[in-house]
Amino acid sequence: MFVKWFELQYPKVKIFAVPNGGNRNVITATMLKAEGVRKGVPDLFIPEWLLWIEMKRVKGGKLSPEQSSWIDYLNGCGHTALVANGFDEAKSIIDKRHDK
Repeated sequence: MFVKWFELQYPKVKIFAVPNGGNRNVITATMLKAEGVRKGVPDLFIPEWLLWIEMKRVKGGKLSPEQSSWIDYLNGCGHTALVANGFDEAKSIIDKRHDK
């Protein structure tokens, strides 16, 4: 829902999801790891804004140690990496940071 909203609000700004989540069989997981998929990378990236967003549930969403490590690393490299608990918080983050 957030990505659809974002694309309607900012049609000229690209956003994409990082396919790190979900359960996979061992063969697929091994292939993805070999291709460079890394555990803990935030869910969404907006390249133009150097903005990464880790999406969590409104209640009960918790960062893994790998996610915390990636967020610290990205923030240390001059990117901005944030955690949003649900659609409303993600929308609020964007609304506060960027004009249309």
